[in-house]
Amino acid sequence: MLGLGAALWGTADFAAGQVTADRAGDAPGAGRLWRVGPGRDLTRPSQAARVATDGDTVEVDAGVYPGDAAVWTQQRLTLRAMGGRVRLLAAGAAAEGKAIWVMRGGRFHVQGFDFEGARVPSRNGAGIRFEAGHLAVRGCRFIDNEMGLLTSNQGDAVLSVESCEFAHNQRPDGHNHNLYVGAIARFTLTGSWLHHASVGHLLKSRAAVNHVLYNRLTDEPGGRASYELEFPNGGVAVVVGNLVQQGPATENAAMVAYGMEGWRWPRNELLLVNNTLVDDLPQGGAFLRVAPGPVVMRLLNNVLVGGSGQFQLPAGAEVQGNAVLARSTFVDADAFDYRPQRGTRWAALPVDPGPFDDVSLRATHQYVHPLGLQALPPKRNHPGAFAPAR
Repeated sequence: MLGLGAALWGTADFAAGQVTADRAGDAPGAGRLWRVGPGRDLTRPSQAARVATDGDTVEVDAGVYPGDAAVWTQQRLTLRAMGGRVRLLAAGAAAEGKAIWVMRGGRFHVQGFDFEGARVPSRNGAGIRFEAGHLAVRGCRFIDNEMGLLTSNQGDAVLSVESCEFAHNQRPDGHNHNLYVGAIARFTLTGSWLHHASVGHLLKSRAAVNHVLYNRLTDEPGGRASYELEFPNGGVAVVVGNLVQQGPATENAAMVAYGMEGWRWPRNELLLVNNTLVDDLPQGGAFLRVAPGPVVMRLLNNVLVGGSGQFQLPAGAEVQGNAVLARSTFVDADAFDYRPQRGTRWAALPVDPGPFDDVSLRATHQYVHPLGLQALPPKRNHPGAFAPAR
């Protein structure tokens, strides 16, 4: 079974010497627990960034924290919201002129935060700027920043994003991307919802290895993304079980693109398996566009809706088990419920996708809106990202 989710799972009036912390646990060597919130010794997350050390945990009380930005450089740290959502409103603040949070260290786990409104002079203001180390983000929202989450090009960095939402991240003139992954070692996205980009992409990744599993990447009404999903420099891209929708106001007629900015990595393999690809462009576009080059392509068991049913590919691709379905086939396509109705007849039977790097490509889960996953029966035997309605 393909792995799911994360493999990783300051102010002048603040005096660090006046703050106390609890133990994070009873195990030998357990770090300290720092609590942040109104009425506590630490009232802002940026204060915790100054006192927390390797192995600590920072818990932030639910609420709104405006105008607070932080740089995190610990070698091992857990940050989590407690008691509800924690909204980090930039309100003009930016760490190092880059983001609400800059993460530059070892292994970080971040859970339950909303990053909103980042603006910087370079016009790349991000909710999180991830620069080095391993970062696992779970249950977070990136809304109305210039860039949702932006990484460096650090060659050994690893990013995992699980059950997160990215929307309306753009510069005032459009452009920029909801989620932009640089030339890092590995990137995983699962159970997440990316929507409403403008001119930029819903997701752009230059990582060497990409696992994009069981997500919803959709333009939706008012959205006008360029590509919904792009791997501009190739690499390994395992794309399984996603709903990808191109809206009528798109800035680019292709939905998914691969290798369009040249080949960076020695290994270039694209595996597009059990996705539901929806093209709502009136004149029809391309479900997938791949540049000529040294690439292995397997396009298996996808459901294609709307458009002209095109894959724009160089020679040599394996294309099997894909099915073209009308919008009326689904439970409620207008509401983005792309479960096939019970009794749907398939013009093409799915094929066994077999292994990839000694791991099965067979879909094991499906995306559940708004954020999350649901396990599929072990003997799943239909194309697309969703099991038929019962």
